[in-house]
Amino acid sequence: MVVGRKPDRSGIQPTSAQLEHQDRFRQAVLYGRLVMADPAKKAAYEQASRDSSKPLFSLTIADFFNAPVVDEVDLSAYGGAAGDTIVVLAHDDIEVTRMSVSVNNDNAQIESGQAVETPAKSGRWVYTATAAVPQGTNVRIAVTVSDQPGGSGEAAAEKSL
Repeated sequence: MVVGRKPDRSGIQPTSAQLEHQDRFRQAVLYGRLVMADPAKKAAYEQASRDSSKPLFSLTIADFFNAPVVDEVDLSAYGGAAGDTIVVLAHDDIEVTRMSVSVNNDNAQIESGQAVETPAKSGRWVYTATAAVPQGTNVRIAVTVSDQPGGSGEAAAEKSL
């Protein structure tokens, strides 16, 4: 056992970065409390807690701080025709809950919509194009992923059709 005096921090002013981090941590704790009060959300974290042998509440806080990540945007099956697919691989420490895909050319947005995780819980998301894009067009595919606490990650890929 170690016994010591509590440090005197009365004359120390936290930096703006420290204050921002303290506020973000308060938000993470609030999110954790909200999860604990919602049986449906809590169930997903309970399974992750059992799988990782980590405390449930600490997983909620970690999930708040860790945004989802887009690993790959695969455009090999996308040729600009309606019905072509764009496959995106993404992960999060708990779960990616939503993925938006936007197809743009140099001037404007061509189409956008939600991708579907196929198969469920696989981290493989598929977006099926709804608009035809003329050959010779350069397109930029923008992907945004979200997780349960509201964190988000982005990625983009370009292709010349």
